[in-house]
Amino acid sequence: VTSGATEALFDAVQATVQAGDEVIIFDPAYDSYEPAILMAGGKPARIPLQFPDYSIDWNRVADTMTPRTRLIIINTPNNPCGATLTQSDLDSLAEIIKDTEVQVLSDEVYEHMVFDDEPHVSVLGHPILKERSFAVFSFGKTYHATGWKLAYCIARPALTEEFRKIHQFVTFTTTSFLQHAIADFMQECPEHASELSGFYQAKRDYFCALLRDSRFSFTPSKGTYFQLMDYSEISNKDDMTFVRALTKEKGVAAIPLAPFYGEVPDTRIVRFCFCKDDSTLERAAEILCAL
Repeated sequence: VTSGATEALFDAVQATVQAGDEVIIFDPAYDSYEPAILMAGGKPARIPLQFPDYSIDWNRVADTMTPRTRLIIINTPNNPCGATLTQSDLDSLAEIIKDTEVQVLSDEVYEHMVFDDEPHVSVLGHPILKERSFAVFSFGKTYHATGWKLAYCIARPALTEEFRKIHQFVTFTTTSFLQHAIADFMQECPEHASELSGFYQAKRDYFCALLRDSRFSFTPSKGTYFQLMDYSEISNKDDMTFVRALTKEKGVAAIPLAPFYGEVPDTRIVRFCFCKDDSTLERAAEILCAL
């Protein structure tokens, strides 16, 4: 148990990566991955996800690997783009690393937010990957308590032993009364996690329906509570400039994708969050449709 998923990700990187080691991450990537790698003395090797479905080119992964590759970080469902990995993806990853000593760090904090009747595919369910992976999950994401910073990491004992050595000197322990609170809620509402996909899919569907007649273009997110939107028919401004103006002048907040990239592509895409009351989504959509 860790003080948030970001701590778990940091601990796993520090437990695995030594100076000069290379770590493969996929752009766009959650922005805590690279700093953790750099603090361990490692070198990020960034591979862009394939547009427009943000899938992984496994041939490119194989070509990017070197004798110095120590870790591959995957994220499903993906923040910021909402893409998900399939069983075929995990099979491809396993095939690539089977004759190496490369480990996997799997960020699965949105595991209960996968849409359209598709299953969440975890490294823990893969016979090869489960033996060489750290899998990170979030109580905060699942139980609507992100500010409490409660998460956990699952790995085989040899990996967990190294992980604990880092956790010991990062936070030492995680707030106990918050752990008790989450445990009590899990017992009182055992169905909560299984209902999340339906809840958030309804939000996604409603938000996308509200923006169907806007000048934004998009493909509905496959998971998380984020939706990417292409605004190229509205403005040619870069995403940082666009979202600042959208927030200050229109009162609708969005997140630029630039901070999630190493090398920022020449695209016009931003991330919206749809885990809001329907009335909030309606007000936002009214403004966005007028752009």
